[in-house]
This record gives sequence, C-alpha cells and structure tokens, in this order.
Amino acid sequence: MNKNNLITLAFTLLCNIAFGQEAKENYVLIHPSDTEKDIIAKAANVTPSPRQLRWQQLELTAFFHFGINTFTNKEWGDGTEDPQIFNPTALDAKQWVITAKNAGIKQVIITAKHHDGFCLWPTKTTSHSVAGSPWKEGKGDVVKEVADACRAYGIGFGIYLSPWDRNASVYGTDAYNDFFVEQLTELLTRYGRVDEVWFDGANGEGPNGKKQVYDFERWYKLIRELQPAATIAIMGPDVRWVGTESGYGRETEWSVVPANNLDPSEIASGSQHDLAFKPQGDMTGNDLGSREKIVNAKGLVWYPAETDVSIRPGWFYHAKEDDRVKTPEKLLDIYYSSVGRNGVLLLNIPPDKRGVIHENDVANLMAWKKIITETFTVNVASGARLNIGNRGKSILDHDYDTYWTTRKKDTTAVIELKLNGSKTFDVLLLQENITIGQRIEQFVLEYQDGKKWKKITEGTTVGYKRLIRFDPVTASKVRLRILSSRLNPTLAEFGLYKQVQP
Repeated sequence: MNKNNLITLAFTLLCNIAFGQEAKENYVLIHPSDTEKDIIAKAANVTPSPRQLRWQQLELTAFFHFGINTFTNKEWGDGTEDPQIFNPTALDAKQWVITAKNAGIKQVIITAKHHDGFCLWPTKTTSHSVAGSPWKEGKGDVVKEVADACRAYGIGFGIYLSPWDRNASVYGTDAYNDFFVEQLTELLTRYGRVDEVWFDGANGEGPNGKKQVYDFERWYKLIRELQPAATIAIMGPDVRWVGTESGYGRETEWSVVPANNLDPSEIASGSQHDLAFKPQGDMTGNDLGSREKIVNAKGLVWYPAETDVSIRPGWFYHAKEDDRVKTPEKLLDIYYSSVGRNGVLLLNIPPDKRGVIHENDVANLMAWKKIITETFTVNVASGARLNIGNRGKSILDHDYDTYWTTRKKDTTAVIELKLNGSKTFDVLLLQENITIGQRIEQFVLEYQDGKKWKKITEGTTVGYKRLIRFDPVTASKVRLRILSSRLNPTLAEFGLYKQVQP
C-alpha cells in the first residue's frame, strides 16, 4: 500500500468514526429506531469476508461436469447405473486444469457426486463409485487427480457434492444426513486445501420414493471446521446463485442484500462473528438491494452473485454437441454480462468419454482468452491528467488495493481526464474498492466535443467490476460523473479500452 493510499484510508476511517458508522463486517442488524439515512449508511459499510473477497477477485471459475452421465449420455442419472460403464480411456486431469488456466480461469470445481450418487472418489460410504469400475482396475480417484493438478498448476480447487442422491438407500431418512457428512468429511480431509464447496438445491425423490430434509447448517459447520477458507456456494452462506443458467447477470447487481433471518442474540453474544447461514427469501428477482429493498430489512449481509453457464447446451459431455460449443464471440458477450456486472463467472467445461476436454472446446476457449487479453492490455486513459489531484492517480495505477474517494460527506463527484492526445475507445472499466463497501448507485460517462459534453454511456451499480461496451468514440477529454452514492464513493480503477475484434 503506497503513502497516498495510507492517507486516504486513515481519512476514511476518521470519517467513519466522526459520522458514527458501525465497524465494517459482512453483515449488520437494522434496529427499529434506525432512520432511512442510518440504514443507507449501514449498507455502505457492509463489506466482504476475506473468503468472499478472494472468491470475487477470481472473476473466472470453471465446473468440470464428469461422471457416470458422461457414459450414459444423460444429464441426470437415476442411480441405477452399473459402475462398470465408467471407463475413460485417456483421463488426463492435468489437461483439464491446464486448459482452464490457459483460458484465464483461476479456480475449478469437480462434480465429485451428481444426483445419480456415483462418486468419483473411492468412498467408504457406497460401492456406487469409481472403486467399482474397470477404470484403473478400481484403484483410480478422479478427485485426487484434479486436486493434484490444481496444486501443480497453481489454481484453486473446489468440489460439488450433490445433496440429492438417487442411489443411496438411506436418502429420505435422518441417516442420510450422517451419510452425507461422512462423504463430505472424506472430501474435505483427503485432498489438501479445498477452496470452494458447491451445493445446489436439487431435492427430488430417492430410491425409496422419499425426499430428504437437508441439514445444511450442520454441513456448513463441518466445512468451516475442516476447510475454514472455503467459499460455500450457492445453497450456502457465502455466495448466491444469480438466478439463471444463461451466464447473464443483472444490469444492477448489489452484493449487499436483505437478510431477515439474522439472529440478534447470537450477534450480541459474539457467537455469529463468522456467518454460516443462508439468507432467506427470493434471491433471483431483478431488484435485490436497492434502497427500496433494504430500508424495510431487519438485517443486511454481503451475499454476492455467481453466474453459471455451460460452454455446451448440456452440462455433461454429449458427442452430438461437438459442433454446438459456444463461440468465442458468445463467450465474450457472457464475460461482459457476468464478470462485467459485478459477478463471478462459473463456466462449465465437461470432459468427454476419453477423459479430456474436447478439441472444439479448447479451441474456442483459447480464442476467447486471446480477445480478452488483447482488449485489456492497453488502457488508453493511462497517463491522463486528472482534476482530482494526486490522490486520483490511484485509479490509473493498475493496483486494486489503492483507491480514490471523495472528501467530507460528498456522495457525488466529477472526475475529468485529459488523455494523452486523441484516443479511440469503446469499453469502459470501473472498479470500486469493495473492502470499503459497495456504494455507487448511478454514473454517466461523457466526452467533450468542442465546448459541449456528450453522453457516451451510463450505468447504476459498479461493485468489484463493471464493464460497458458502446459504439467507438474518439476524444481527448472525458469525464465520469458519479451521480449518486451511498456515503463517499470509492474508485479503485478506471479504464478505457478498444475492443479487439474476433
């Protein structure tokens, strides 16, 4: 952290003390006596936990849907499959991980068990696993191979363990939660560090025709105990589902949302210092965190959005979809609409029957990454002269930890940039420093044409990252007007880029 940023941080902390704002945490209670102004101030000071911040900064993660369905050509198995059909001829987890890393992906999640109950590791809980397959004579462990590859190539490792199990005879009884805890314990203790545990809400009938009441709180407690750094998504306390499997997030995406099931007594006793509960209510609507939504809340929590999509029409590999892999152009549009809308993109890349990522998927991923890399290599705003003094240089220093903020109680701002000559650009990048909070509610970007300022684009929320594309503009002077913010806005990065054409 440089000297300017230390001064800014000290100034911000003094402002917080002077204005009576509560200490920063990833949740806050709303008291009956709180005014709307108090609630807005509290919302502005809710910040991500360390695990949530690390997860957000990944930006790109990947799913590897692989299992018995790969060999039955199904999306959802029914649990009656014969493990003997699981026999990849050339499984290469290193190829999976290298492909993901070369595409810019920072963390991967393996489907250790899908709804069919088939386990990709040799579990003690069931014979419905790789141990009963001919692959490596029943001595293989897909989960271990993926975990080892992640460590070897320096990217995060996560697991998906389906709560719904269509094979387990105890599903639909209290014994199943013990069964599930045993499976979860194996996965959390055998493979080193686990960075993410991913649950979905699928809850159908088991082989006995019964449905299960999942003991999520017990599972959360176990994860926090065994893998305290792991992010729990999306039926979990750390990350929520955006609400669609299209890969497209909301234009307005608040990470601070109502949580009316916060327990005041536990907070008062200090026992809820590390939240491990899922906020109740609909988290898939168009408006989750606006002023209108939060002013009637009983509590607020930092609960960011994960945006998931498969690179193919299906989530498991199907040969008939080899010519239906999403194009680099489509993947690029998804990138702008997920990472560029304050989300993290979870892109599914399913290995084929051989046990490798198909050539078509690899080719499109590499072309996609090339476009992103070349587009965001040169910030045409670098070196610009700013009207906000030396503190403003932090928004152009490519360092997320440094940031600029307004003085006193200013909730609006005008940042003018005189570029180094006339530049052509068609992409805007903005980043708030979310360790201070998510605050910006509305902004507009303009350029100077003669003596007049003309609008280029506008937006609402920023959050960790906002990317907006527009028709190319050529100008030597631009300005960002922050029209509305919850307390003092902070800006970590500002960028103008020229989109490289595919």
